[in-house]
Amino acid sequence: MALLPLFHRPAHRRTTAPRPAAALPEDTVPADDEVFLDAPDEHLGPALVAAARGAYGPVSRLLAGTRERGAWEDRDGYVLRLAAFARSRPEWLQRWRAAAPHDPDALLVAAQLALDHAWPSPGRAELLREVSPLITAAARGDDRDPVPWRVALDHARGSRAGHRYVEELWEAAVRRAPHHYGCHASALRYLAEIWRGAHHECLDFAERAAQDAPAGSLVQALPARAAFACLADADLSELPRERLDAAADRAIAFSRGLPPADIRVAEIRNLLMYVLIRLGRHRDALAQARLIGPYATSFPWDRVSDDPLGLFLRLRADVGAAPPAPPSLPPAARRG
Repeated sequence: MALLPLFHRPAHRRTTAPRPAAALPEDTVPADDEVFLDAPDEHLGPALVAAARGAYGPVSRLLAGTRERGAWEDRDGYVLRLAAFARSRPEWLQRWRAAAPHDPDALLVAAQLALDHAWPSPGRAELLREVSPLITAAARGDDRDPVPWRVALDHARGSRAGHRYVEELWEAAVRRAPHHYGCHASALRYLAEIWRGAHHECLDFAERAAQDAPAGSLVQALPARAAFACLADADLSELPRERLDAAADRAIAFSRGLPPADIRVAEIRNLLMYVLIRLGRHRDALAQARLIGPYATSFPWDRVSDDPLGLFLRLRADVGAAPPAPPSLPPAARRG
């Protein structure tokens, strides 16, 4: 099964120096009532407050700024959060699209929202066909932007698209941003879900991408994401344990190079904590819990529980117990 040629990556030189390691925080974690689930950063928070009042101007300025700066990781995260918000509060997005029907930022949020709406539906296949024109329009809005191509890769996974088409999307994505984490994570999910059991191929893809990426890139944590995909698919005894530990170690080094309680990498640290618990590395999991600080994220805990915050807090207490309580953590469910 030739998976690696599908996601062959051209060689790129490292362009940034490794960041200095951040000091670990004290041997404490925030109290349970001080922990937030999916807290927005200082830029997204005010935009969400305005959107709740029906105003789209702050959202428009926020996303336009990410395009102007080429801040593609921020842009991707904001689009996901804004689309999730629009599922229950769509008025601001409807007004925005009516006022600026060709705005690339509004088109991108609308495409993500349509994809999110289609994913859990029994009529997913037909709904996804209706999403395609929106994704195309968003991609044409700004040719530099890799985020519509991440949406397109997710769309291809939901449509169970073939190898050749996904390869075309992947090549278009990496031309725009060779180290964009969102596109890499989407391609990895495609590999993991379309070819279940391809654990070595998933790890190969993630390791190659991390080796190629600059030291400060989120792609450094992609092998941990591949480890998560493997652990969601099989028992630990069936997996290459040394490679899973190496993936976790790489992500630990990346995490330690960033400040504690850094909201920008909260999801990666939550993911890493899950992987470390599944690997039985409770001391390392506790170290990540301390670095997470007050910023719990729904993913990956919502793949295991309908109460992601409650599960995070319970497992944090388990790994912090003396001696550590053996955490009860089932494999992650396969959800969209």
